[in-house]
Amino acid sequence: MTLKKLTGLAGLVALILTPGAFAVDTAVRLIVDADKPGHAVSPTLHGIFFEDINYGADGGLYAELVQNRSFEHKESLYSWATVSLDGDGSISVETADPLNASNPHYLRLTVRTPGKGFGVANYGFGGIAVKQGENYLFAVRARADAAFKGKLVAVLEDETGRPLGECKIEGLSGQWQKFEGTLKSSGTALHARLVVLATAAGRVDLDVASLFPENSWKQRRNGLRADLVQMLVDLKPAFMRFPGGCIVEGNDLPNRYEWKDTIGDIAERKQNWNRWQDAMRGQTAPQYYQTYGLGFFEFFQLCEDIGAAPLPILNCGMACQYQSKQLVPLDQLDPFVQDALDLIEFANGPATSPWGAKRVAMGHPAPFNMKLLGVGNEQWGEQYFERYKIFQAALKAKHPEIQLVTTAGPGVDDASWKLAWDKFRSGTPADIVDEHYYRPPQWFLENATRYDAQDRAGPKIFAGEFAAHDTSLRKPSLRAAISEAAFMTGLVRNSDVVAMSSYAPLFAKADAWQWAPDLIWCDNTRAYGTGSYHVQALFSRNRPDVVLPLVVDAPPVPLSPAINASTSGAKALPAYRPASLPALYAVAGRDNRANEIVIFIANPYAEAKAATIELRGVTQLASAAKAIVLTSASPDDENSFEAPMKIAPREETVAISGTSLARTFPAYSLTVLRLKPVN
Repeated sequence: MTLKKLTGLAGLVALILTPGAFAVDTAVRLIVDADKPGHAVSPTLHGIFFEDINYGADGGLYAELVQNRSFEHKESLYSWATVSLDGDGSISVETADPLNASNPHYLRLTVRTPGKGFGVANYGFGGIAVKQGENYLFAVRARADAAFKGKLVAVLEDETGRPLGECKIEGLSGQWQKFEGTLKSSGTALHARLVVLATAAGRVDLDVASLFPENSWKQRRNGLRADLVQMLVDLKPAFMRFPGGCIVEGNDLPNRYEWKDTIGDIAERKQNWNRWQDAMRGQTAPQYYQTYGLGFFEFFQLCEDIGAAPLPILNCGMACQYQSKQLVPLDQLDPFVQDALDLIEFANGPATSPWGAKRVAMGHPAPFNMKLLGVGNEQWGEQYFERYKIFQAALKAKHPEIQLVTTAGPGVDDASWKLAWDKFRSGTPADIVDEHYYRPPQWFLENATRYDAQDRAGPKIFAGEFAAHDTSLRKPSLRAAISEAAFMTGLVRNSDVVAMSSYAPLFAKADAWQWAPDLIWCDNTRAYGTGSYHVQALFSRNRPDVVLPLVVDAPPVPLSPAINASTSGAKALPAYRPASLPALYAVAGRDNRANEIVIFIANPYAEAKAATIELRGVTQLASAAKAIVLTSASPDDENSFEAPMKIAPREETVAISGTSLARTFPAYSLTVLRLKPVN
């Protein structure tokens, strides 16, 4: 998270002084009882949700630069083209005697006259971006007939065809072999291409042609984009939910996400088409695929890298209920349940266990210490609960230590949601219930108090997917971000029952997206966080250990007309709606390690709000405190590649005397105050 020092006061925030410094007409009082700690704040309250939507994995977080590296796309030569340097030959995609059964297609070069080289070029995901002086790791599986006596040459070329770097591959035989080399780029290009040339007559077969930047995250050969992982690190997420999302369900059952296809050698992972391929905004995406190079091992490894607890979600025997609605009969559900049991063994089992041994073979002897597992994505209705009960009984019998995440459906305040909660309240066992909210900003303002009266004896809540959709264009505006911040004050206040929360979706790629808004946008070289990204970071990085009582003493704000549209298609029920809205949205807590009082204040209104903050139970505060402010000039402002920090947190030092202070909170703003008692 990047902080900017304030250089002035005009138009942003008022200087914090004690009430006696000058006359301040404050209509709002925030009263904090600093000596009356309440419940603990859930240590897993703020996390992230990853799904391969918007090219979030292949072409995004996954650092592979070659698209369709295994020739398994529907259009087998998608992103490939023939290259001939005064040579003559042909290319074809073959299936006889393949590399393995999971990867049945491969490319055949039949070279009649090599000239200066005959082969193919790959154009990556809208071009291959390379930097001068950087190394790129090339790999390919290849074989050749006895007539071929030459070499393979891998070349990076810029947009004009100028060579930027190359490596040579020798020693081809009649058997499939893996070859590796390094290409050092002599220049920078946004739309380079990878060219693979044969230098002699004969027949050459190629498969899994791959190119990774050497400087991927932790310099792993099958790596992730370092800049995107760093943005996740900066969020300081307590958990990561993966791999979805609707891709868990699949458009139909054959299209579902099967975790066992995603581990082991990348050349043996069975590719799958992405169920979001028909939902591309402004274009079709018939070649949107999942190579599973970013698979379950890499997900677990990433969680470990960024300090996040893994929360995998598995298919429960149901395809997407918006699409095919396919079901696995109850008496045929055992393989799906066994997949869940095997996953726990893969993540946590010893090296002597079959699936634990596979984890060890991939280079991770220690368990991943998985403690959470989701059964289904956002299924609903009786058909889901019939299947969930089978999973729950089997998983708890063998692994009572694993907390199960179940679902209340794709929305709240509708008939499907009510049925789910009727089940949980009438005996269906549940540890954590996943609720989703994709609603207008007004809904988030109205629902900040929805968990104040939640039954504390029931299952915990996971606010598993939420985002404020500002207007029909779903702009990631400041207005949307601050409404989410207002809602999140309620999540912190009720974090004895709200155990987890995550914004969704996480990633989107420019010119290749299906869904908006999103937390992080990227292209092949750049990335930026939206205003919502900074809201998430501020809450996560400043999460207190315990809640402190806080009262907002001010006349309430009248409600605007209700906006509570159902997202599931089920008949809407009378929605939760408070009698009024608070003058400011605020929650307080204590950071025990830092010995600081943390106060989050969201002002989602069009007018600045002056307020006094009174701390009871302390005799003195340190004279210097910190305020972090997130706002911008207009509620319609958005971040962009051209202005990535238009909405960004700005930090200032606060001068304090005594135990109270006065402050004006700008319109459409989130402020985090960190105050240090000295008594």
